[in-house]
Amino acid sequence: MACAPRLPDAVIFDFDGVLVDSEPYHYRAFQEVLAPLGLGHSYATYVDRYIGYDDRDALREIFRDAGRDLDPPTLRALIAAKQKAFQTIVSAGVKAFPGVHPLIRSLLGEKIPLAIASGSTRQEIASMLDALGLHDAFPVIVTADDVERSKPDPQTYLLAVCRLKSHNRRPDLRPEACAVIEDTPEGIRAARDAGLSVIAVGHSHPVETLREAHLTVPALADIDFRTLELVLERRTA
Repeated sequence: MACAPRLPDAVIFDFDGVLVDSEPYHYRAFQEVLAPLGLGHSYATYVDRYIGYDDRDALREIFRDAGRDLDPPTLRALIAAKQKAFQTIVSAGVKAFPGVHPLIRSLLGEKIPLAIASGSTRQEIASMLDALGLHDAFPVIVTADDVERSKPDPQTYLLAVCRLKSHNRRPDLRPEACAVIEDTPEGIRAARDAGLSVIAVGHSHPVETLREAHLTVPALADIDFRTLELVLERRTA
């Protein structure tokens, strides 16, 4: 008789580029705000330079790369304008990556706690989860609103683990026994520095650029219980 797979204590998802194909929406919103300032850039540049940051740090990097100053009031105004543009764009509808709903149903069926740890804002995430009918699947959501330092700093993931312990009354929940699903080098680094087991999906970057993860797969649709078991084995090997 085959042994039952070893299941993770929890599964933590990045959001944009993992659950939802929303990075093009973020790019469009940034361009609406930045192009009038002469700071527009290609989607390839966005993916290569800015995709792993939250809005605050992405804007800081964009201005730094252009050799331009960015004072706090202007930063706040640009963030608000970008978020308004983003909400308008996603109001036309969003699309989950293939395999998202079946994977989440399977995890919930095994009573595995789920969380989101993202550089997006709570409003952005909530609106898309509602559109996909997934809001109730994630009682723990950590966003850019909750942390001072975005990925690649581990703060987002450390807070997600802390909240998972509290929400599920699991003080014994072990970071190394939690699986993270990420799509960017910055996110992978953040999760690893938080002591978590990391699966990278090749939605936003070629998988060969994501080798810092403990395990890489082409797409989220390729993740099943055996994949989750394998990443835990590699993390603890």
